[in-house]
Amino acid sequence: MDDWLVFSVVVVALIVGWLLGNRSRSQQTRPAMPAPLHDEYFVGLNYLLSDRTDEAIDAFIRALEVNSETIPAYLALARLFRRKGDVERAIKVHQSLLARPDLSRSDSLKVQIALAKDYDAIGLLDRAETLLSDIVRQAPPASTRNHTLRLLIKLYEKEREWFKATQASALLELQARAEIAHEVAHYYCERAAHQITSDDLNEAQRLLEKAASIDPNCVRTSLLLAQLQMTHKDWKLAIKHLQRVEKQDVAFVSETVPMMRRCHDELGTNDELLNYFEHCMSVAPSASVMLATAELIKEDRGAYAAGAYITDELKHYPTIKGFNRLIDLHLSYGGESARDSLRTLRSLTGTLEMTKPRYRCQNCGYAGKVLLWHCPSCRKWSSTKPVQGLEGE
Repeated sequence: MDDWLVFSVVVVALIVGWLLGNRSRSQQTRPAMPAPLHDEYFVGLNYLLSDRTDEAIDAFIRALEVNSETIPAYLALARLFRRKGDVERAIKVHQSLLARPDLSRSDSLKVQIALAKDYDAIGLLDRAETLLSDIVRQAPPASTRNHTLRLLIKLYEKEREWFKATQASALLELQARAEIAHEVAHYYCERAAHQITSDDLNEAQRLLEKAASIDPNCVRTSLLLAQLQMTHKDWKLAIKHLQRVEKQDVAFVSETVPMMRRCHDELGTNDELLNYFEHCMSVAPSASVMLATAELIKEDRGAYAAGAYITDELKHYPTIKGFNRLIDLHLSYGGESARDSLRTLRSLTGTLEMTKPRYRCQNCGYAGKVLLWHCPSCRKWSSTKPVQGLEGE
């Protein structure tokens, strides 16, 4: 039904375009009367009424004269082809338009951009990249240039060409660059992660500092900077980066717990860590922070105190992870009489915990057990976060 509606609008646009073109010509050559509708219009309408959409489109295209008024109709038709999966047909429409010597520069740029989208849609990424790069080199108007660069950046993203993506983003105007700051920060993070793997830590540091300057709220940057400082055994600076996460996005505090514990263990400052975790629990409670806090209490005051702490927190913020840890404590330190029942219960709740996703995209709902900064479903950056509530944090 949506395609039928779009097609109907396109048909109206075709006829209006024809009438506008005829009106323009009639004003220039008065008193000549406007020419009658082309026979192909009636053929197309007959096909349309017979529900023969493809033949109708062909007939309307044959009837339509190419001019500045009808270009939008052609582009709309090609867009409809692409939506329906008939990309080759869309390409033919765009190529036939570009072959016309009387096409204005403005219309030519629009058609070239549309053709690049066609190539992208069928996986001809090299052709799309070449076409978009050529448009940028033509020095188009600012709005067209920014739009083309955005398409080119997304193309590099698809190809995982992170260096090219950052280079292209630098060519955007200031406002356009600010609109995709969080995406560009991730491109620098991707480059930095590769450098960390290659042991080029100085370059990784430079790239991450660049990412932080572009998007100060990028959680991924803070986590990678902390990882980098831990490699240098600069535990205090690593802690500083990890503490920044709480201000950037409290939902990710749970991701800092293992690294925080390692850093404070190395410094012997677990009292400070306990204070920090208690602060996090008051700001944004999570199962991971609660369990880490309970472990510190257990090491300092024993299993009973840790169990009492978990029990008290579960009254306010019940989670499966918390229940499982409480059962584990009772199994290790509780009475023998209840252990068989606790083991059965622990088996059930443990299975439940294992089957639940740990992360979910806030945009499309895609869920998994691994944190993916780029959602594989909706292709959004920074949209995936730890699951909250009873089955998560």
